[in-house]
Amino acid sequence: MKKFWLLFAICYVLFVSLLPALGKKDADEVKYQNDEWLLCITEVDYSLLPPAHRLAGNVLTRDLVDRLKLVSYRLRISPEYAYYEGYAWQQAINTAAKAVSTKQNERSQLIYRGDPDWKYRSNLKKIDADLVKLQEALAEKEAERPLIEREPVFGLIQANLNGTYPAPPKAGGERRFCQSQKADAFLTGAIREFHNRYYIHLKLFTLYTNSWVYEDDIIFSMDDADGAVEEIAARLSTVLAGNKPASIAITVDPPEAQVLINQSYAGKGTIPERERPPGKVIIATAAEGYTPITVETELAPAEFTDVAITLSPLYYTDVRINAPGGEGASVYHGALYVGEAPLVLSLPLGNLEYVTVESRREMGKGVFTTPDLPSDSFGISLKMKIPPPSGQRRVNKARSWYYWAWGGTWITGIVAWITYGLYSNQTAVLEQSSDPAFYDSTERLGLISSGAIIAVGVAITYEIFQMMRYMYTASSDVTPLVKGDRNK
Repeated sequence: MKKFWLLFAICYVLFVSLLPALGKKDADEVKYQNDEWLLCITEVDYSLLPPAHRLAGNVLTRDLVDRLKLVSYRLRISPEYAYYEGYAWQQAINTAAKAVSTKQNERSQLIYRGDPDWKYRSNLKKIDADLVKLQEALAEKEAERPLIEREPVFGLIQANLNGTYPAPPKAGGERRFCQSQKADAFLTGAIREFHNRYYIHLKLFTLYTNSWVYEDDIIFSMDDADGAVEEIAARLSTVLAGNKPASIAITVDPPEAQVLINQSYAGKGTIPERERPPGKVIIATAAEGYTPITVETELAPAEFTDVAITLSPLYYTDVRINAPGGEGASVYHGALYVGEAPLVLSLPLGNLEYVTVESRREMGKGVFTTPDLPSDSFGISLKMKIPPPSGQRRVNKARSWYYWAWGGTWITGIVAWITYGLYSNQTAVLEQSSDPAFYDSTERLGLISSGAIIAVGVAITYEIFQMMRYMYTASSDVTPLVKGDRNK
């Protein structure tokens, strides 16, 4: 009996000692949100395939979809994680705030229910207690960001799993399409024939970037279809699975230089290390007084790339702008007003420049290249003239007259060819006929043929005139290339 109680005591002590640990494990268990990453595959465009080949295109699409089903997870990089973290946080706050608002409305409606005083106070006390709890829950949601799954399970939307592929959205409706399909991204593409081969073009849109992030294409024959589909599926699977992020740091001299990465402003001078999705990036740098530089580089997954750029200073030379007969006219460098003619401009060396001189009625303009050495003095003279009317109406009118003249030449030429042929045939048999009517008919036909030949000459002359008029009208407003006077 003593052994039994001793064993019971030992088991009780062990159970009591392990109970806090078990409770702590349950309390410390973390629940991650957004643990799925769903892709929607839209209907593939077969409209450019011959009808006989559309079945083969359908087979290629199914093979590609079957290979994408093998992707099991996606690795989220920092920008994607931040997007879903902010989205989930906002959703949680909105839900908690809505509950508080609903409870406050319920409290406000108590006074209108007509309950007895004791019941009103009892209900009010209960609602106030609930309201305190809901406000505390809202404060907790505002203070804590939710945890997002960094490696969510990859999958296709249910419609795709059922063999249904929705029509792709029109331009501008990509984000709404993702939201309506409850997908994190969608894949669209087209298959067409290209010189007896198949050409597949695919594009991937992701919700968190609100843009197209991937584009790929491949050309192959039907004999190589399996290998081609496997190749493009492998490249696409790498993107869908989420490569490990790359990182890049940029240093630009001078420090005040503006830096853009893929047309997005990144900062000035030194850009500290930041994560980027793997792939091609275009870095554009510019600073006042320096030559802009654009650099293109490829970022590899999980690798750090350090880019150092040094801008070259711009060197200037003086260019004198003259406008004979247009002294005092306004001078524009591009679209910027810079003074009155004659004028000396300080312009970068070896640059293509555009200058316009405008008076009340006349205008002169020109494109020129500045000298290569700062020691060269350079001057250009712009010819002033009354500008032609703006717009394309006069050019369209001249083109129309030219086409009519061209058509008239063909018509008169055909008439002259037919009448001359008839006249030649009748002349050949004229000696064998003694009919005066046939002689008169041949003579009239000869006059008609001669008139038709003369009309052809007039039509050709008129066509040449209209062609020259059209060429002059179309080029009258073209900016001329101006050669300046250089004196060393």
